[in-house]
Amino acid sequence: MDDGVLTALLLGPLVAGAALFASLQQSEHSSSLPSEEHPLAWLIDSPLVLNPSVQPLDALVRSRRYLIQLTTLCSAALLVHLCTSRWTWRDGYTSKSEGTRTWYFIWFSTLVAGALFTLKRILRAFEIFVWTDLSTFDIVVILLFYQLSLYVMVRLGRRAFTLGELGAVGHGATAMFMETVYLTSAKIWPVTTLYVKTFRLPTPLLTFQLALIPGAFLTGFLLSPLLVLSRNIAQKPYRRLRLPHEKLFHQRALAAGFYVLAAAIVAVIVGSWTQWCLGGQNPWKWVVLYIFEGRRNWSRVALLGYWGLLGTISVGAWERQLAKARKYRQEGTASGAVDAGEKDASLLSVNGRRKFFHALAVMMFAPGIAFDPAFAHLSFSVAFSLFIFVEYVRYFALYPFGASVHLFMNEFLDEKDGGTVILSHFYLLTGCAGSVWLEGPSRILALTGVLVLGVGDSLASVVGKRHGRHRWSASTPKTIEGSVAFATCVLASAWLLSVFGLVESFSIPRYALAVGFGSVLEALSLQNDNLVLPFFTWSMLVLLRAVTGT
Repeated sequence: MDDGVLTALLLGPLVAGAALFASLQQSEHSSSLPSEEHPLAWLIDSPLVLNPSVQPLDALVRSRRYLIQLTTLCSAALLVHLCTSRWTWRDGYTSKSEGTRTWYFIWFSTLVAGALFTLKRILRAFEIFVWTDLSTFDIVVILLFYQLSLYVMVRLGRRAFTLGELGAVGHGATAMFMETVYLTSAKIWPVTTLYVKTFRLPTPLLTFQLALIPGAFLTGFLLSPLLVLSRNIAQKPYRRLRLPHEKLFHQRALAAGFYVLAAAIVAVIVGSWTQWCLGGQNPWKWVVLYIFEGRRNWSRVALLGYWGLLGTISVGAWERQLAKARKYRQEGTASGAVDAGEKDASLLSVNGRRKFFHALAVMMFAPGIAFDPAFAHLSFSVAFSLFIFVEYVRYFALYPFGASVHLFMNEFLDEKDGGTVILSHFYLLTGCAGSVWLEGPSRILALTGVLVLGVGDSLASVVGKRHGRHRWSASTPKTIEGSVAFATCVLASAWLLSVFGLVESFSIPRYALAVGFGSVLEALSLQNDNLVLPFFTWSMLVLLRAVTGT
């Protein structure tokens, strides 16, 4: 049974190790930044350089060594929590008081941070060097933030995360938080370090991502009182309100307050930080000019129009179809047998609806990644931040869009979306974007997420359900036929991209082996495929190339 422990503990270090090898491969082929002929010659400003003696790619290699130590440190902390949790649950040491549990967690998290720091010092005395590049400040901040993020996800998500997803998201959140800390400290005290310790090249793309995604969470945190009030009012029936006739007025007032204050936070706090990191350039002006700086001055505008057209048509068509389905269900049926059949059809349609968006991801994202990965990088960051605000609107029932957004998204939920927070669309976007955000040395790597989810996972589901006969095990519905379809279709798609010159040539046996590993993971793992599969397959592609040396 896959309980997610291995995913939670090992996926982060695996991706970090693969990222280090990817930067080593890139550094070996270029002593400076990529030339215009290099497959990663993204049209973007040069990365921030603090000292000319350290080239950007050399700094990236050093920073990703930090990333490996960061992820292993977080995994060690999670392992301590898992062992302690199993011991306390076995002996019944639990508290029903929310406040007591919070204080216990704060106390225990501080104890874990101190224990791991002490462990580092003890091992160093025996000449066993672990986490050697992490300062005391790094260890304290990393451990406290990682454990805090786990607690927030567990308490607020309420069954939305599996253990594997919890560990993976915690690793990613901590890495992004530390990138923000390192970039900010390098701008404040540039003389204290030779290079910026970010785990991607410190270009404006990274600056905007750190402004957009952490900035969206910061906005929600600062405006949490308004959000909580909005949800509480929306959940209470009219008869339980002291002034029922003012419910709509309060909802409108809270929503207006959130929208206005959120815009102010983005414009003032987030915008000012971004401008400061960009060396005084106005971020809004920078984005507008950047849109017209593609390979053609119209190419990025056309790409935006293409994305907007596909998104509008897809959402509009689904909204119309779902409205018809809801109307049909409201009319009722004549017998229970028909009701059961309708229920089965509905369950099947949910899978079809979700796989439709996987196919849509290929149509939307593949052209952007293939022709303009830098713009796709920025666009993914914008989309993720917009998803965060849409989830605020849905979960906290912000007027006037909260109810309609909730009803629309509710039609695409399955058994994996059992928590209060809906995460599937976040995972799908992250899976497609992660291969770009990791900034690997080739375009075929950048397209890993889109191919694995949009092609492999979708066709594995279709083939497995229709033609699958041989299950991997009695405990899983996944079939060997579906896994073969997964690997075959991803490999064929990558080969076609190479034939048409959209990606560089690659080793077919090595690619087939990496995708084969991914197909087995897809069949045996109970974690969310959208989150785990792309990062695992990306890591396998990089590590197999490092092992074979080609």
